[in-house]
Amino acid sequence: MNKPVLLNSVDHKDLKIITERSEKFGDNLWYTVTFPAEFRSVQAHYPIFFQKDSNTGQFYSVAMFGFQHKENLFLQDGKWQAAYIPLTVRRQPFLIGQQTVQEDGVEQVQRVIHLDPNHPRINEAEGEPLFFPYGGNTPYLDEVGEMLETIHHGLIDSKNFIETLIKLELLESFTLDIELDNGEKHQMIGFYTINEQTLATLPAETLAELHQQGYLSAIYMTLASQSNIRQLLNFKNAQTSA
Repeated sequence: MNKPVLLNSVDHKDLKIITERSEKFGDNLWYTVTFPAEFRSVQAHYPIFFQKDSNTGQFYSVAMFGFQHKENLFLQDGKWQAAYIPLTVRRQPFLIGQQTVQEDGVEQVQRVIHLDPNHPRINEAEGEPLFFPYGGNTPYLDEVGEMLETIHHGLIDSKNFIETLIKLELLESFTLDIELDNGEKHQMIGFYTINEQTLATLPAETLAELHQQGYLSAIYMTLASQSNIRQLLNFKNAQTSA
C-alpha cells in the first residue's frame, strides 16, 4: 500500500469510489479482521477464527473467505455472495488517522480520514462521489466516516475481548484439514479458536462477568460461526467441478 494521504475537499474534490466487488479491486482476500461489535452479522455467513501476528504477538479475530492465500470463495460472477460484507473490507480505500488541532488554546487529538491515493477503486469517472460540486460531504463520505469510527472503537473493544480470552486460557490453536469432492486436500494452519472444554469448566461468576461485558455472546457466536465452513466447502467444490 502507498503512503496514505489526508482526505480534503480541495485536492480530492473530483474523486469517486468504485464500490462494486471484484478481484481487480483488491477483494481477493482469504480473510479479514473483524471484531465483536459485528460478530452477529459476520457469523451469519463466515467462520470466525483468531490469528496471532508473528511480529507483535498480538491476537486478532478474522472472518474467513477461503482456504488459501488470495482465495475469496464469496466472489462469484462479479458479485459478493453474502448479504453482509465485513467493515474492514467495505472501508477500502479509506483509513482512519489522527491529527492534533488547537481548540481554545488546548491541543486536541482529532480523528480524520485518510485514503490510499493509488488504490484501484479511486478514479474521477465512475462510482460514488466524495464531495458535492459546490462543497460539502456526500452521504457516501458521511457513511465512510461512520464506518471508520465503528472500526476504530470495535478494534479497541476487540483488544480487550481477546485479552480476556487469553487470561482465561480460552484460545487454542488448531489445524483444519479439508478434502474436496475431487480428492484434493488442503490444510489450514496458524489459526486459533475457542477451547470449548475450558469454557465448559468456567465458574458461574466468571460466566456472569463475561455476559456483563458482552463477551459471552461473542464467544458463542464465534463457535456457532464455524458451521459456515460447510458453505465454504460447497463453494470450493462448485468451483473445482466447474
